[in-house]
Formats: sequence, structure tokens, C-alpha cells
Amino acid sequence: MFSYRHGFHAGNHADVLKHIVLTHILQYFNQKDAPYYFVDLHAGAGLYDLEGQWAQKIGEYIDGIARVWEAKSPPPAVMQYLDLIRELNPDGLLRIYPGSPWLALEACRSQDKLRLFEMHPNEADILRQNLDQRAHRVPRQTAVFGDDGFAGLKGHIPPPTRRAIVLIDPSYEDKNDYRRVVETMKDAMVRFPTGCYAIWYPQIQRREAQELPRQLEKLAGQNWIHASLTVHKPGSDGLGLHGSGIFVINPPWTLTAAMKETLPWLVRTLGTDERASYKLDFMSV
Repeated sequence: MFSYRHGFHAGNHADVLKHIVLTHILQYFNQKDAPYYFVDLHAGAGLYDLEGQWAQKIGEYIDGIARVWEAKSPPPAVMQYLDLIRELNPDGLLRIYPGSPWLALEACRSQDKLRLFEMHPNEADILRQNLDQRAHRVPRQTAVFGDDGFAGLKGHIPPPTRRAIVLIDPSYEDKNDYRRVVETMKDAMVRFPTGCYAIWYPQIQRREAQELPRQLEKLAGQNWIHASLTVHKPGSDGLGLHGSGIFVINPPWTLTAAMKETLPWLVRTLGTDERASYKLDFMSV
């Protein structure tokens, strides 16, 4: 269960797509003074050292955030994302990469609340230590839970504020994660059908990964967006991550236009062969 450590993959192409979308959602929610909850079901350690041994061992960030960092004329949604990363790298050198809880921490206001779940005990401890070191920037109502986020979500929706962003991005190393994502969303749409839910998934040669977006579409009602990015053709051995997707239920109305502008740019920036491409599907009322 605990073999997955996100430090090996921090800042890769999948993170780039997921975190651009998350940043846009957070900035949209900030346009209203009313507070909101950010609930991260698989938070990780929060911050990642790209010069450390985990990131350097595989070097996935080189074909991810490193390309975006150096690219010219990024679209506005990418600029918002880069602005948050630059706050952690003020000398202009890309060394530290923020995970989803840290992007939320950088974006959230004092009135907002963060609920962060991380089952890996070492990752949860590191997340708490990172938060402690930046206590002056952490909203008072931030809580870290060393529990199963799938089960824990039930205790946090609907929130008293009736505004919430829920991020669901398990490792999917265990194929049961696909089933648990669907079951969690079935329950969530009953408990809190107006919440904003962002569900990330990998593009891999596994039937469950290919079926997940269709299952989510059936649950989502009439307000959703599905963005996917393929960076290269699948490996001949059937292994490896050749792209990823993110499915957002009740997205900001601005997200579709932002993705129409951003996804072609990401293909040009992150694509590594002729199979690099994107897809964008959506429904809105």
C-alpha cells in the first residue's frame, strides 16, 4: 500500500496538467469573499526537492515542470500556476515543487479551511513538518489526517459554508482505487451535489483507467469538464504513463475556455513524439 512515494514523480507532465487545473479552480473560488473548504484526499508531503535523490533518480520533472518553467509566452492559466511556484523559488532557479496541498495553501485566504488526508505515515509527518515551518502562512483551520481520504471525505461534506473543492488523485497502483473513486463520487453526489470535484487519473494501458472517465460522466450530471493530455505514444511493453486526464464536476464556468487555450500549448511544450495530443469534452447547463 505504501510503496508509492510522489517525490519520484513530482513535477512530471501529469502534475503539470492537474495543478494548472487546480490553480485555476482555486483562483476562481477566491473571487468571492465567502470562505470555502479545500479537501485533498491524497495530499502527499506538500513540498518536493527537485534536486533531491528521489526526484533525481527518475527525473520525470525534466519533461514536465522544467519544460514549462523555461517555455516562452505561456497562456494565462499556466502563468497563474507558475506564479505560485515562483513564490517558492524566488531566485528564479527551479528547485522546489509544490504538491496540491501547498498550491492550495499558497492560494487560500485566511477564512478558508484545508482538510488534508495522507495515509503514508512518513509523508503525513513530512507534510505536518512543512506546515509547521511556514506556520505564519498556514490558515488556522488547516488539519492533516493520517487516514483514508476516500472514507474521510464523508465527514467533511457538505461543509458549513456550502462551498468546497475536493481533489481526488490516488496513485492507482492498486486497481481497486478506480472502483473506490467511483464509489466515493456516488456517495459525494448524494451528500453534496453542488461541490466542485476534481478527479485525476493516469493514461495507462489498463482497462480500468480507460473506463473511469465514462463512469464519471454518468455520475456528473450536466455540468462537467474532462481534459486529457497525451505526451507520447504508449510504450511497446505496455508499461509507463503516457498521459493523464482530469475530470471536474461542477467546474468554474471559466475553466473550459482556459483549457481550450492551455491544452494545445501543453501539447507543444510537453509532447515528445507525433502521438502527443489532447482531448477536451464538457457539458454545461
